[in-house]
Amino acid sequence: MRFWPKSLLGQMLLAVAAALLVAQTISAALLWRAAENRREEVALNAAAFRIVTERDRVWRRDGEGRAENRAQRGRPGGESRGDRRRRMIEDGRPEQLPRALRIEKSEASPLLSGEKRKPALEADLTSILEREGVAVSETVVLERLARTDGFVRSRPRLLRRISQPGYENIKLIIAGVRLDGEEGWKIARVVKPPPQRGAMGTILVQTLLIYVLLVGLHFLLLRRITKPLKQLTRQTESFGNGTSDLEPIEPQGPEDIRSLITAHNAMESRIAALLDEKDVMLGAIGHDLKTPLAALRVRIESVEDEAERAKMAASIEDITRSLDDILSLARIGRASAPPEKAELSALVRSVVEEFEDMGKAASLGDMPRLTQAIYVTWLRRALRNLISNALRYAGTAHISMLQEDRTIILRVEDSGPGIPETQIANMLEPFTRGEASRNRETGGAGLGLTLARAIAEQHGGELMLQNRESGGLRAEIRLPL
Repeated sequence: MRFWPKSLLGQMLLAVAAALLVAQTISAALLWRAAENRREEVALNAAAFRIVTERDRVWRRDGEGRAENRAQRGRPGGESRGDRRRRMIEDGRPEQLPRALRIEKSEASPLLSGEKRKPALEADLTSILEREGVAVSETVVLERLARTDGFVRSRPRLLRRISQPGYENIKLIIAGVRLDGEEGWKIARVVKPPPQRGAMGTILVQTLLIYVLLVGLHFLLLRRITKPLKQLTRQTESFGNGTSDLEPIEPQGPEDIRSLITAHNAMESRIAALLDEKDVMLGAIGHDLKTPLAALRVRIESVEDEAERAKMAASIEDITRSLDDILSLARIGRASAPPEKAELSALVRSVVEEFEDMGKAASLGDMPRLTQAIYVTWLRRALRNLISNALRYAGTAHISMLQEDRTIILRVEDSGPGIPETQIANMLEPFTRGEASRNRETGGAGLGLTLARAIAEQHGGELMLQNRESGGLRAEIRLPL
């Protein structure tokens, strides 16, 4: 995934943030549902109260209400109805509808075509009325916009009121009941309380605070875990690349991480000791074998037969070169010095000039100027091996260098017979040759490509072999830029 972080710290923080977001979303949904249920319950209880007290209720006349309002307006510091209405609209809070939404008696059910009943509220209303001793034959509860209700629209004063700004979305809970022994319906209309303002803002602030606390604490905790892991990774990479004289990592972090670092330090120390022993052993082997070979080379000078002497000298030289290749292959990855910056085109030109001075048909292609940190001696050895193979099997070699994305490609091409596709992978293994003889001019010892592959891998790259469509073989050392 494009936005999925690669580090352990990033993935853990993203997982915590995602889980927290899901939890807060569910919590917000549950809170909203609970608030919605409370609004409906408040309206339903008010409707039930009106139905229960309908017989005994004495409704105030409109004139009395107006007189009361005039008395209120005449009080010192009193707020008139118009002032209160303007203030509430300016605050974004529509004033409550008047109490003219009294009980309506009707022969028909309040449910209209296309409207949905609320079975849960109907059951609650029936239960409330039965507890109050009201015998109910049938109950209907529904929700309707106040501006679409026929009862409201039949009253001009109410219609003018709901036509004002702020009343467009006011809803009514309409409860209709038919009592036992009666044919008609008693219908109560109650304004559904508006949603509590600021609830979502409170949830957002709460979520933000939880994010800051939890994600911040997780960041500190995970950083304490991942910091020593990053140091361990860098140490392992450096050790794997052959860097010597590395200081052991100081154990830090949680106990599990400390134990891992301690075990790594012990393993690294043991491997370093084994590699040092290997280098000492290889040096001894090289000395013990090359010394008698050199003495043997001197002794054959006394052989009078020139042809026989030349064969013996070639055999000794062949053994010496094979021994050099074996020792070089064993020492790759144990560089005594770090890689150095070098201009690759100059390096390639110098190698090609060596073959040109020997009269070999080696030619140069495109050579862009690219600087890279490399092990100069080893990379020079790899190029020599690839060019020597091309000259040995095809007689010519064309060397070029190019860059593709973040990869440097050192390419050696020839026009020889190539390699069967089924044997390309095997050709990179030690002592595997494209020609069955041990003749140095044809088959060699079979270590050239293996050395080139090991050197490419020492630089973090790879060696690729591919048959050309026009004939011949293409060998490429691919190095990350």
